Amino acid sequence: MASLNTPQSQAGVLSFYDAPERGPQLNVKIFLAVVIIFIVLVLVLDHAAIA
Repeated sequence: MASLNTPQSQAGVLSFYDAPERGPQLNVKIFLAVVIIFIVLVLVLDHAAIA
């Protein structure tokens, strides 16, 4: 009976996650800035709706 954690399946998973990405590359600083701006915008709009 074969186990689910065979070395072949583990190597396949590792090679899948190590595959080079072909999509657009995101700069971490720009991404964090956009997220922070979005959070601040939501908080400001929420506060404006309450007042």
